Amino acid sequence: MILLTHETRILLSVAPADFRRGIDGFVAVCQNNLALQPRDGSVIVFINRARTMIRALSYDVNGYWLMTKRLSRGKFTGWPDGQRAVSLTSARELRIILSGGAWTSTANVDHSSTISSGSLAPAPRSATIMRNTP
Repeated sequence: MILLTHETRILLSVAPADFRRGIDGFVAVCQNNLALQPRDGSVIVFINRARTMIRALSYDVNGYWLMTKRLSRGKFTGWPDGQRAVSLTSARELRIILSGGAWTSTANVDHSSTISSGSLAPAPRSATIMRNTP
């Protein structure tokens, strides 16, 4: 079981991911493309290009979890973009995203205690992020 608390480090991958990947593929993306160690207790969340599915990768004591949410209709809106490959968010904001709401800035998250200054890789230059407007 995945427990999301206010202390859970949750990272949203900015660029859309190839959802044909399995657990090992997403672990490789974390390590090779995002410079993250997925076994550190973080939850790393990915979105597909169509913005209809989200996958979350997490590691607990003895193995990986790969969770998927696919919308029956509509798209996830307001996914972050920016200069970094990942955006830090809170458990509350992830719950809002998973319920169909838009992601918002994580102004209430203390970045200093959860991310070291050099641990996040810059966003890939080829990634095109488009915001959906209602």
